[in-house]
Amino acid sequence: MEHITETATLKAPAERFTGDVYLNMIEAPTAPAHLAAALVRFTPSARTNWHSHANGQTLYITDGVGLVGTRDGNVVRIHAGQTVKCPAGEEHWHGATDTTLMAHIAMVVGDTDGDGTTWLEPVTDEQYAHALNTSN
Repeated sequence: MEHITETATLKAPAERFTGDVYLNMIEAPTAPAHLAAALVRFTPSARTNWHSHANGQTLYITDGVGLVGTRDGNVVRIHAGQTVKCPAGEEHWHGATDTTLMAHIAMVVGDTDGDGTTWLEPVTDEQYAHALNTSN
């Protein structure tokens, strides 16, 4: 057993996120399991860039209200206690609403080269505003 008593809170890199986002790593992708997990906290209007995961991603929302959007225009409004699964290769983004913080545990299964995430361009303010207005 390994008991980890504290992990540092880090500011997420600006080249992958819009707004203020903070993360605490839970697990790094190491052999044999290759699980990467982190608690990620988004301030209002903060969000990820578009991205995809080679083996998919599972998001468990721990606090607040947020959004998850896909390239085909599908947007879901997410609340604490809900889970969203993004399939392998699906380009998507996630973040807080414009008025509410949102936190989730993000989980991906990586490969021998890391967590299998491909980072893409930022979600534009127009795309974000549209998502706010059309989320279900």
